[in-house]
Amino acid sequence: MNAFEEYDIGSVVRCQGERCGHLVCVVVDPVAQRLTHLIVVAPNGTAGRLVPVELAHADAEGVRLNCTPEEFAGLEPSVATHFLTALDAEQRYGFDEGEVVYWPHYGLATGAEPAAAEPAGAESMGSSRIEIEDRVPAGQVRIRRGERVAATDGHIGHVRGLVVDPDDEAVTHVLLDEGHLWGHKRVAIPVGEVSGIDAAGVTVRLTKHQIKDLPSVEVAGLD
Repeated sequence: MNAFEEYDIGSVVRCQGERCGHLVCVVVDPVAQRLTHLIVVAPNGTAGRLVPVELAHADAEGVRLNCTPEEFAGLEPSVATHFLTALDAEQRYGFDEGEVVYWPHYGLATGAEPAAAEPAGAESMGSSRIEIEDRVPAGQVRIRRGERVAATDGHIGHVRGLVVDPDDEAVTHVLLDEGHLWGHKRVAIPVGEVSGIDAAGVTVRLTKHQIKDLPSVEVAGLD
């Protein structure tokens, strides 16, 4: 695995040696099992940028982007906002003028989940209504650090990141956060054992015992 790269979600992202943000999500084509984009949020907390994986390389210091900070700032936002009229809001969502609705930005706050009573997608403050459009390409899914990983016999852990072949951006392994089952061993699940990747997390064809027995993964330049 020495030629492969690890995209550790939460890593620092740099443009020409200058810190330009941190990696909050990876975007995967679950059919092709290929990494397609990174979602990077700038230090000032502005909306994440959708970074084509062709611009990125992972190393021991995090993620390097082959662009200037100015070019990074000009990349497509991972979400777009649209202001709605009161009539739009009433017709689409059934809320009257003056009612306040909050739809959080799905996927941008690591670990944050919308409350059960709240739909996820748009927000409104006072009488101003904003619709949030997810810019992730159709058919592709975001993966955040901490997404659940399910074995055939139950929950086994949480996603830490992905290991990718830089020649074609194919995902080779899903990295798990270290847990009590493995001590300090880094555990990586071969993508061939992954049966599904969706908004609920990652499911695999292995049992907990089989995952526990997987060899520790080594990636060049990383501990």
